[in-house]
This record gives sequence, C-alpha cells and structure tokens, in this order.
Amino acid sequence: DNLNKNEVIHSYENEGCNWVPEYGGWMIEATPSRPYTGYSTDLLRVERNMRLRRKRLLTELKDNEIAPTVAAFPLLGAQGDDGSVPPVQVGGPVTESEYIGDGIINPHPRFAALSANIRRRRGEKVNIRVPLFHDKHTPEYANLTGFTPSSCCGSESMLLWRFGKGDLSKERYGNGHVIVGCSKSSQEFNDDGDPITLQKWRVDVDCEGCLGLFYRSAPGVIVADADWPHNGDVVVGTEISDMPGYVRLQNGYYLPIASDDGKITFLHEVSTTTPANNKQNKALGSETPLFRGGSQRGSIGTTTAQLSDLKFELEKAVSSLSNDEAQAFNVRPAIHMDAMAFGMGMCCLQITFQATDMDESRFLFDQLAVMAPIMMALTASTPVLKGRIADTDARWGIITECVDDRRPAERGREGGPDPDPQVAGKGYRRLYKSRYDSISTYLFQGKTEESHMNNRILNMYNDIPVPIDEDKYEQLRKAGIDPLLSQHIAHIFVRDPLVIFEGAIEEVDDETQTEHFESIQSTNWQSVRWKPPPPRTGPNDPHIGWRTEFRSMEIQLTDFENAAFTTFITLLTRVILTFDLNLYIPLSRVDANMQRAHGRNACRLGKFFFRRHMAPLEKGDDGFGETYSSMFSTSVNGGKKGNSTMSTLYSEGNLAGMDSRMSNSGDSEVDMFEEGVSEKRRVAPNASGGAEENSYEEMTMAEIMTGKGDYFPGLIPLVYAYLDHIQCDSLTMERMTKYLDFIEKRATGQLITPATWIRNFVRDHEDYKFDSVVSESIAYDLMVACKDIGEGKRACPQVLGNVEIKPISAGDAYVKKLDSKRVNNGYVSSLLERYTARKTFRETQADEAVEYQI
Repeated sequence: DNLNKNEVIHSYENEGCNWVPEYGGWMIEATPSRPYTGYSTDLLRVERNMRLRRKRLLTELKDNEIAPTVAAFPLLGAQGDDGSVPPVQVGGPVTESEYIGDGIINPHPRFAALSANIRRRRGEKVNIRVPLFHDKHTPEYANLTGFTPSSCCGSESMLLWRFGKGDLSKERYGNGHVIVGCSKSSQEFNDDGDPITLQKWRVDVDCEGCLGLFYRSAPGVIVADADWPHNGDVVVGTEISDMPGYVRLQNGYYLPIASDDGKITFLHEVSTTTPANNKQNKALGSETPLFRGGSQRGSIGTTTAQLSDLKFELEKAVSSLSNDEAQAFNVRPAIHMDAMAFGMGMCCLQITFQATDMDESRFLFDQLAVMAPIMMALTASTPVLKGRIADTDARWGIITECVDDRRPAERGREGGPDPDPQVAGKGYRRLYKSRYDSISTYLFQGKTEESHMNNRILNMYNDIPVPIDEDKYEQLRKAGIDPLLSQHIAHIFVRDPLVIFEGAIEEVDDETQTEHFESIQSTNWQSVRWKPPPPRTGPNDPHIGWRTEFRSMEIQLTDFENAAFTTFITLLTRVILTFDLNLYIPLSRVDANMQRAHGRNACRLGKFFFRRHMAPLEKGDDGFGETYSSMFSTSVNGGKKGNSTMSTLYSEGNLAGMDSRMSNSGDSEVDMFEEGVSEKRRVAPNASGGAEENSYEEMTMAEIMTGKGDYFPGLIPLVYAYLDHIQCDSLTMERMTKYLDFIEKRATGQLITPATWIRNFVRDHEDYKFDSVVSESIAYDLMVACKDIGEGKRACPQVLGNVEIKPISAGDAYVKKLDSKRVNNGYVSSLLERYTARKTFRETQADEAVEYQI
C-alpha cells in the first residue's frame, strides 16, 4: 500500500512502478506504471525501470529484511513452525500441509480460495515430487547399491523429470520417490504408458465403392470445397468417446472412420512415426535432415507403408510387456511437497506483447510457445527446494503439480469419486495436462489461398491431445469462429472456475463484461497466454489491444540479466515478423523440450528440438531429385551458393534498379515487398513447403543462439541483422550489444546460469556436508549473497562475466524536489561543517594559499 501511495505522489515522474500483491505473503509483483512503446529507445527503459523498482522496494524494507530476486526461498517447508516471522503453525484448513502453514499465504481471499478449491476438486492434497540431487553422502542414495548419477541415462542423454505424470511412481514407491526418464529414450514423452502424441490414421479411399472422403466441420456436416486429405495421407487426431465413428483432427475438423453402413473403412490406425504415402508427402516435416547438397529420387512406397504398419503392431506388443526391473532402475529419491505454496510461492519473469491485430497476436502465440522451453533453460534459477538440492534447474514443473486439480479419472487412473455433474466433464474427461502447463494447440490459422495446405500443416504440428468442451466448440463454430480459435477456447473450458466472488455471478452482464471468461482464462496458466482486449467502459479507458503473454522465463539475480532477456525476446518477435520467419515444430517436441529444459545444466549440456529452416528453401519444392539451399547460406558462404536466383537478387545492379523504382513509387514499401521478398517467404508462417523445409533436429543452446551450418543462422545474429535493418541509434545499439554478448556467453557455456551458480555456492559452503541438505547457515549466506549481487555490492563474474552492476541505493528511489523552504541557521552550519571537514577540502584550501604566496 505504501509503495502505491508513493507512486501516486510521484506520478509526475517519467518512470513509475505498479505494485500488486502475489500468492505468498513474502512476495510482490512489480511492473512499469506505463507500457513500453514500439521505439528502439524504449529498450533502454527496461533496465532503468527494473532498477527503479528495486530501489523503491528497498525504501519499505526493515533493517532485518531483504528482497533478493530469486525464484524460490530455499528453506520453504523445511523449517516447521519457525519457517516465518512471526512463526506460523504448520498446517491449517486451507492447505492441510505437512510442511507449511496457511499463515504464509497472502491474506487476500483469492489466494486461500485457490489453494482450498484445488485440493477439494482433486479430492486430495497435491503431490509434488522432484528428483533429489545425488551427492557424495546423500543419505537417500546410500542403500542404492551400484547406483551412480549417470547410471540411468548414460553420458549421451539427460535425466528427465516427467512432471505432471507421476501417479504410477507414487502408487508403487510412495511420496519419497519418483520415476525419471532419459532424453534419448523411446519413452521420453510419457511416464506411465499413456501416449502423449496423438494417434495417426492412414487415409485409404482407393477401394471399391469409395467415392472420396470429405472434411466435416461437425459430424455429418460436409465441407464440400475441401481438397484434403488425399488418399494415402496420414492424419493426426483423436476419437471422440461421445461421437463414435469420428476422429477429430487437430485442425478442428472431423473425419469419419468408416462409411455410413460400416462396410468400408476409410481410416486405418498406424504408428505415430508413419509418414504419408502419396505425392503430397512433402507437407510432412521430418525429425532429422533428409540430405543436403545431394539428390534423392523416388517416393515412399507400399513397402515402407507395410513396414510402418508392422512397426506399429510391434510397438503395441512391446508396450504391453511390463519391465519392472528397468523401470525400478529409473526410480530416484524425491523431494516431496504437498501444497500450492511450493509452486505459486515462486517468482519469475513474464512479458506481455501487444500485437497490431488479432492474427499477429495468434501468430506470436505460436512462435513464443516454441521459445518457451528454450528461454526457460537459458534463464534457469531454481536448483534448491525445501532445504534440499534438486536434480533439476527450473521451477515450471513444480508449479504444474502444485495446482493440478485433476481427479484420478482425468489423469488416466482408476478409482476416484463417482462422476459429478457439477464439475466440468463430470470429473471423468481425460485431461492430459495440469491447468498450469505448456500449450496444447497452436492458434494461428494461416493466411494463404491454399486453404487445404493450412489444414494439412495445422494437423501436422498439432500432434498432441487437446481435450475440448464439445458443446462450447460447436457454439463457437456456429458463431463463425474459425476451427483453431474455437478449439483453443473450448480447451480452456474443460476446466472448472476456481474462484468466483460474491456479487459477480448473475450480476455480471456478459454482453459488456468479461469477468466470467477471465475467471477461467486467468486460472489456465499456460506457457504462453493469448489475451483478447478487455472491454472499454468509458471514453477515458485505455485502448488495449490483442496481446500475447510470454510466461516461462525464470527470474534472474540482477536487473541487467532480466533486462537482457526481456529485450532479447522482444527483439526476437520483431525479427520473426519483419523477416517472415517461423519456428513451428510439432507440439509433442515442444513438450519434450519442456521436460529437457528442467534438466540439471540443460543450458550447457542439453539438446532441444528446433526448426532447421526458419525461412523457406530457395530451390526445390521438397528436396527430392534437386539440390536445395537456405536463403541464409548466402551470408554464411560469403555471398556464394548454388542458387543463382538469390545470388543475383541482391546484386549491386539489381539493388540500384530497386532503388530507382522505389524513388518513383508512391509506396516504396509495397515495391520492396514485391521486388525484394520472395513469394515463398511471404507465406513463410504457413510453412507450406517440402519435408526438408519443415524438418527439425536436435540443437544445443549454443547452436540455437549462434547458428549451425549454413542453413541455420542463429537467433542472435538475426537480432543483430534486425537492429541493423532498422538503423538502431548508437546509444541503444551499444546497450543491446552488451545484452546480446552476455546471452551468447551464457548460451555457449562461458557463463553459467543462476541455477548452476546457486548449486555451486551451496556445495562450496564451509557448512555443506555433501548430503544434498541446505542448512540454515548456508541458506542465510546464499540469500545475502543474492541480495548483494542484485544491488551491485558483490561481483559475480561466473554469472555476469565482466559486467559490473552499478550499486543500488534506496536514497535514489524518488526524484528530489528543488525545495526552497527556509531552514534554520544551526542546520546550515552543520551541513557546512560536514563538507569543510573533508580532507580534500582542507588540502584544496592549503594549495590555494601556497599558490597565492608564490
């Protein structure tokens, strides 16, 4: 309250802050009082405003209080009744926790209601289990004979914590253990046998009596002008339990499994790795590069299809076999937590972007969803939980499990309460994710005349289950909302509202207000959030447009780091839009990246699925029988590549001709768009090219950020190119260069993440016993060190390199008025004595006296 009161008093200042209470009684959310604009100079405001927030927060702290920017308090839940000041008794009717007390939750009624209602809907307390770090003397590992930290996955892959999917390990091993996986395992995307990728079907209408297969916008409603799917295509979707005989595809349409009389089967279940078997197979992307610089002729034939079907049958047979011994080897001791506070008591770095229109906001939603795990690994800062060192680096999975209100049937387990008509889906609809998780569907519908290609691409990339409220979906489609947006909204409504305030139910007018929508929207915490404009109730209300919120990044120790990542992701959105790039990969791989991003030291050691070609290839439609090349290979190869079209497009003479045409045109931007940008690049977001063009592969963080080969330029060079393109002013460019240099050094391993620094700090502390336990003395010194680093009082070259943080003081929090109020003589004399007593002042007077005598 005091902070916001002072903001009102000092509202005349150019920079200000906005303060909002957060879940934990020890937490606060701070944002700039006015949004940043779309000009390059506002990039300099980011760090300046962050420093201002830190200064102003310091003015409200007591002598025994500090406010470091850390993701989690290291001893939360490890101190019993003495875990807060004043002490709070463990437990209470809200959380019923064994480790924390209700009294640490912010007293605002929303937060306690969230905690209690999540527990009530679930039917039990939340269950969070994170792999425990294995040190020399960690007691939980003492009886695991022959076990070494690398025995599970080996040196070539990373341990994976499959957050949100730990029911099986709890049932078998209790709260003290968790089953982990490996990044190279065939079981990477699931935990207890449930498929995470959707089922695939091959279309077969090459049969006697088959007249063709048509889309249905709804079961029984044919889309007559659709020319996809083709015979031999492989479609991705899920069977609808209450609509037998239909598969709902991931682009929002439907296909019948068989003819109306059931005699002819149109869709045949195949392996999830089966490619299409027709001449249009170019629309399906590949996980690994097909080839480069050479040629390959032919197409996927019947033999391949038969082998794929055989593989599918083998996969089903193998998955039915139990392998308890191998699974037990993947069981790890776990850090157990049982309340919402363990996740929602964490801090992070979130950014909201306002787009020019709805389409742009939806496109950014998709691109940022791919970046979410990459940026989480790059900013990882959460290696200590409940007084123990974790074998993970990031917070996301803890929050996923701390608000998981799904009932057993919704999690795919047996048992639980009877179907309840008062809850969404009667509590029995299968929900594959917690309400706090990565996205489950892309949003951008695409803009191209080849509408069938849009449908094919959307079906290819949206390859994970998207549970929806079918009634809401049908209602939205009848209202004219496109399939993907309808699917997104209907997916949100598979959840129940968690908090509704008295007087805001029937009293709310849904025609003019959005409170009811926001009650659902605000408690679906996804890695990216799409935010429609709020209604304007008066002429003085701000004009807020279509927005996209990026939510995955971890909080950093310093304002420099937080500003560096904020400006980087901001500039990256401009790069994607300006250069017509796209980052699409199948969502199953985005989810795999989310798991990988949690791994210990994932930033340096991990590999992530990423798109090989962010822009269309310049030659060849699918690579078969023809050499292809990336538009970026020109810059890598010094302007030389096999494609003569692109090598001459930007020749001196051609550019001169462009300049001449532009100078004689009333709209140079349009001419440049037509002359300098290929048609394929203009539709790049639709990714409508060949298999190689849509392919993806595993890349290290260094490769994603700095480039790989001559086909992938790296994100940081693209940001530099964009800054050069807009002719960024020198002052802003100087600061952006420092930020980008810092990010590059972290990505390449020259600098470490805050998570690695914190783990090293604990293990290097004189009181540490190498037992994975963080004692009170260690935690105290750690928090003081984090506070001093953030305030510029302690250097941290392992994290920051040669960057020096200018010291931050509470005395600089507010602008001082040039006051003219009279003061008494005694006070004036004391001020003068303070300065005349200085040694430098006396020496100056003596020097002047000597000079005068000479």
